[in-house]
Amino acid sequence: MADRIPEEKIDQIRQALDIVEVVSDYVGLKKQGRNYFGLCPFHGENTPSFSVSSDKQIFHCFGCGAGGNVFSFIMDIEGISFQEAVVKLAERANIELEMNVTSNLGEKKASKEIQAAKDAHELLRKFYHHLLVNTKEGQHALEYLLERGFTKESIDKFQIGYSLNSWDFVVKFLAKRDFSPEWMEKAGLIIKREKDGTYFDRFRDRIMFPIFDRHGQTIAFSGRSLGADEPKYLNSPETAIFNKSKILYNFHLAKPNIKKLQHAVLFEGFADCIAADRAGVENGIATMGTSLTDEHIAILRQNVHSITICYDSDNAGIEAAFRAGNLLDDAGFQVKVAIMPDGFDPDEYIKTFGPEKFRKDVIDASYTWMGFKFLYFRRGKNLQNEGDRLSYIEQIIKEISKLTKVVEKDHYLRQLATEFSLSLDSLKQQEKQIYFTEKRKEKSNATKNRKPLYIQNQASELKPAYYTAERRLIAHMLKNRDTAYKIQELLQGNTFNIDEHQAIITYLLGYYEDHLEPNVSAFLSYLQDDNLRKMVATIEMMPINDELNEQELHDYIKQVLNHKKMLKIKEKELELKEAERTDFKKAISILEEIKQLRNSL
Repeated sequence: MADRIPEEKIDQIRQALDIVEVVSDYVGLKKQGRNYFGLCPFHGENTPSFSVSSDKQIFHCFGCGAGGNVFSFIMDIEGISFQEAVVKLAERANIELEMNVTSNLGEKKASKEIQAAKDAHELLRKFYHHLLVNTKEGQHALEYLLERGFTKESIDKFQIGYSLNSWDFVVKFLAKRDFSPEWMEKAGLIIKREKDGTYFDRFRDRIMFPIFDRHGQTIAFSGRSLGADEPKYLNSPETAIFNKSKILYNFHLAKPNIKKLQHAVLFEGFADCIAADRAGVENGIATMGTSLTDEHIAILRQNVHSITICYDSDNAGIEAAFRAGNLLDDAGFQVKVAIMPDGFDPDEYIKTFGPEKFRKDVIDASYTWMGFKFLYFRRGKNLQNEGDRLSYIEQIIKEISKLTKVVEKDHYLRQLATEFSLSLDSLKQQEKQIYFTEKRKEKSNATKNRKPLYIQNQASELKPAYYTAERRLIAHMLKNRDTAYKIQELLQGNTFNIDEHQAIITYLLGYYEDHLEPNVSAFLSYLQDDNLRKMVATIEMMPINDELNEQELHDYIKQVLNHKKMLKIKEKELELKEAERTDFKKAISILEEIKQLRNSL
């Protein structure tokens, strides 16, 4: 059994960490006033509504309602338990827990099979790298890499290795270390022969590129042939620890530079990413032979707002860049596209022209997303032909109409007018027509496909007076212990009308029994209910007066108590209707009760 983590340790961890710094590892934040804002990592949005307060040490999203303290943020973003979050943050804060807290993490802890797969990958990654750089068996592979522009620094940085030209070395190597062959087959490291059930190595006589997850753990390999053997690249199959749609190559190494520059460069494959790194582009990442996915975008949203796409210059690369750019643009990223000269991919370009020219003439000379569309839509068109020319102009105007900034629209319309000697006014007029036509279509489709909106949006809901009063009272109770007890006394034994509000103040009063000073971040850890935590974070972000004067206090209390009286009046009115039909004296008595209740409002 795991020991219970003492509250003093939890407080020590919370006080040692700034929630802004922790959240910044996952979300790009910008300071606005006293708080920091960014795009919410828990739901899709284009306008930042995710707020982090350094003063209060809490976070809150005004869009989806997510909220809490540093522990609940890590729990939500990593999908782990409270205890696991405490352990993770204790390591970050360099605080020794001095107790057994890891033995009871069964629900989230990786199974033995998955852990064995990770351990085997780590072991082979080190072994393959050792073979390449330190042994005669790997000498020819090392020379092959050095001849193709790889440096020893790059080989070490990316832990590139070599697999022996053997059918069963890895099988025996892993078996000697008690790794189950059945598990290693599932991990994609060895293959089972159908005819006799024996095993053989998946990778033989290949340069080995380890694939890392976002935390830097080895989870797969890509093996490149040294000669004409096919396939040129042999990749690990998808396994329990390796899913291509969730992996961005080099993310674990590039993340500090991405955070520093607030910019990432996206490549199609890991070879281009490694070549770009050698050229000084250390914020490069790559997909693993798959199109950009929602999972990739979710990872990127947590870390950066600006991305340059640098794909191959062939038709497939241009089409892939267009698809990726649309996804990133829709997700709210600032998108640029680096155009490679015909026939070149980034790796080949760097080998041919050198690192400096790649940085200056390709990456730094990237097109804006709209600028790339000018090039994309003219592909395959003969602009000397009137039909092609008009079709192209109309398509570009349609794309310009999607822009949100007036200055951008004006800039590109002028560019179009200049190129084709057209009237700027006529282009602006057509752009407006297209804009409003598309808006009408969107409105019509939205009406047809309207579904219930599940995302909570506090700003758009008009709440009754008693609801707002209860929340404002809770907000003041969170700030002042004496105010909390005074409000409890003024309620005269009555409860709040909203069950969740009553639950919060019940917990809060219990918290104040053991804590003399208010601390909303600590109180959030005291709460056991996720929904109540989110609600407290929402309430704590409400703008209220620093001081609660007597008149304001009694007005709020009156709103709370009056609602109870109104409910009682409605109940008595139903009783009155029934009594009027059967018992005249009882009806008179009930009517008197109703009058007294109304007079007390």
